[in-house]
Amino acid sequence: MKPTLVILAAGMGSRYGGVKQIDSVGLHGETLLDFGIYDAKRAGFGKIVFIIRKDIEKDFKERLFNRISNNIDAEYVFQSVTSLLTDKQIELSKNRKKPWGTIHAILCAKDVVKEPFCVINSDDYYGREAFEIMAKHLSALNENSTEHALVGYVLKNTMSLSGSVSRAVCTVADGYLVKMVENKKIEYQDDKIISHIDGEDRVMSGDEWVSMNFFGFTPKAFDSFEVFWENFIKDNVTTEKGESYLPEGASNIVKNGEGKIKFYTTNETWFGMTYSEDRDIVRNELVNKINQGYYPEKLWDK
Repeated sequence: MKPTLVILAAGMGSRYGGVKQIDSVGLHGETLLDFGIYDAKRAGFGKIVFIIRKDIEKDFKERLFNRISNNIDAEYVFQSVTSLLTDKQIELSKNRKKPWGTIHAILCAKDVVKEPFCVINSDDYYGREAFEIMAKHLSALNENSTEHALVGYVLKNTMSLSGSVSRAVCTVADGYLVKMVENKKIEYQDDKIISHIDGEDRVMSGDEWVSMNFFGFTPKAFDSFEVFWENFIKDNVTTEKGESYLPEGASNIVKNGEGKIKFYTTNETWFGMTYSEDRDIVRNELVNKINQGYYPEKLWDK
């Protein structure tokens, strides 16, 4: 069974200043996602599921989806502020402007994902090795397995020169994830990497293993995510900014004894579209890879 790639593409792009999911950075109008999907297809993924907002549907189809669906089985689902909420919850959250986070997003795709699947962000470049590792892991599983996976990155390989980043720092034992702690603001200060967490400034070595939301799950994970989401929305239905984070939901699987998360590693160097200043950096990185023969000049024939 070929695994599915689920892409979190419903973000608001507030720091970037636009819809970065469909911003052109390739030589022929390709988005950053085109390159990840190209790597995923090459690694053995058989289907793509995008999670998007309804308000970007027209541009999304014209700039990305129609091209991708010509080259691999693909579909999309919507994540909105009211998705998965009861009428009472919708009323209580009427001041909410943005979607409810990555756990909420994944649950919006539950009805169309029936096979082992990998989750990625839409604005991150992960590197070919990560897709190869995850495709091999997921292809060996059936839909009822509880042997999930995560590809971890070295923190210093995931930092941005344009501003702070959010990373979940991982604790690992015997090749499996023990826990993750979300560090929502990590940045360079002079020659040091500083994490602002729990009211403190902590100096990081840069060698920590971190999550970039490159997870692999079987459909069994949906059961745990639904419980996590129900608890989250019960406690946070009136919040205007709180989010249900995937690293926290994944950690709960381990914490509650509902499965294991195999921890794989890669030394790939990340780059991404977090800030508007990143666009030229991303474009130059991709051009370099094309010049080196890592990617063809034109990814798709149709």
